Amino acid sequence: MKQSRTIWALLLVMAIIAAACGSGDATSESTTTTAAGSETTDTSQPETTTTEAAPVDEPAETVSIRYFTFSAAPDHLGDLDAMIAAFNEVHPEITVEVETAPFEEYFSVLQTQIAGGDAPDAFELNFESFVSFAAKGVLAELDVDTSGYYARATEAFALDGTQYALPESYSTVLLFFNQDLFDQAGVDYPTRDWTWADEKAAAEAISALGDTTWGSFAGIQFWEFYKTADQNGCSFFTDGAVSINQPACVEALQYMLDNVNNGLQPTAAEMGGVSDGEMFVNGELGMITTGIWMFGAFEEATFAWDVAVEPGNTQGGSHFFANGVAVSADSESQEAAAEWVSFLTGSPEAAKTRVDAAWELPTLTDAGLYDAYLSQPSPANRQAVLDSLENVTIPPVIERQAEMQDAVNGLLEQAVAGEITAQEALDQAQAAIEELLK
Repeated sequence: MKQSRTIWALLLVMAIIAAACGSGDATSESTTTTAAGSETTDTSQPETTTTEAAPVDEPAETVSIRYFTFSAAPDHLGDLDAMIAAFNEVHPEITVEVETAPFEEYFSVLQTQIAGGDAPDAFELNFESFVSFAAKGVLAELDVDTSGYYARATEAFALDGTQYALPESYSTVLLFFNQDLFDQAGVDYPTRDWTWADEKAAAEAISALGDTTWGSFAGIQFWEFYKTADQNGCSFFTDGAVSINQPACVEALQYMLDNVNNGLQPTAAEMGGVSDGEMFVNGELGMITTGIWMFGAFEEATFAWDVAVEPGNTQGGSHFFANGVAVSADSESQEAAAEWVSFLTGSPEAAKTRVDAAWELPTLTDAGLYDAYLSQPSPANRQAVLDSLENVTIPPVIERQAEMQDAVNGLLEQAVAGEITAQEALDQAQAAIEELLK
């Protein structure tokens, strides 16, 4: 009997231990965040026992942030969802709620939200709008590692040495050229060593092929002019003063006008309402300065074509059309928002999704991230897209940006029409910009 009581006592102790272990597993309640940011909760009821459950770690406190974007909708919402899913692998405690608006409405909506105290925690800004938002003090300072980005890209989204946004994506402009026309004219294809003189010589040779063939095309408007001026060592502003009418800027504008006046570039009348892109596809232009967003459209061309980094005169200069992402200075979740912004703009996972989707390009220095992009067969020299980042031209920006652009464009149109000289156009532009700065 004594041995029997001992056995029953041991069995009773083992049963109590088993019950305690089972109770510890059953009372832990799991909460996870899905890729789309929703929460799911285990609703199973814990078993009731007379023993105390083993202690478990408290789940990380969850936080929800709002992200406002203009570039994702409508074509890249699925890609953004994939980025959020990858982000939640690292930060399951942060839910990202996406809000979108069309570009033409976006900044009005954003300004209204900020003025009403309802700003999203994180939001997109293009470079042209960044300065005005940063100057108004509505952006939070970002204390993050920027070593993986192209330096000029991060500098574009800093103000007075403080990082207020991170570069998300960029697009650029290249020199597209018709290889068949170059061959017919006996001209070597453009190289990285080309200058304006080389471009002009090629344009002259190609224009000589016939009355319906022109050597080149570059629009004479605000966006092309500030970049061409930079290629000649001139900018709209120097040491805080308006310098758009300095000799190097006048020389740059005269170079652009001469291409039209000397028959190297078609006039508006000669174009007859046909766009420059259509003329290139039709085989009427030897070269065209336009954006990499035209890669797909030019696939229908029946001739061989390729791209090169734009030549400069005294220095290089390539467009840098960039979007960045900022954190609201009024956000109550700035730390979580900064984690999202850093991942969206700087992680390999987000960068790969962006490249694979042809959703512009990330501004990261890791060459391996661009393998899929560079391996596409056309154009052959896609490397020129990355090479263009070595000498980027940042758009001149003031708070009254749209008014400055309109003023400059109107004066450039008069210069193209021959109503005023290059010097007169830029003298008047200087006066107009100075007035806008008051």
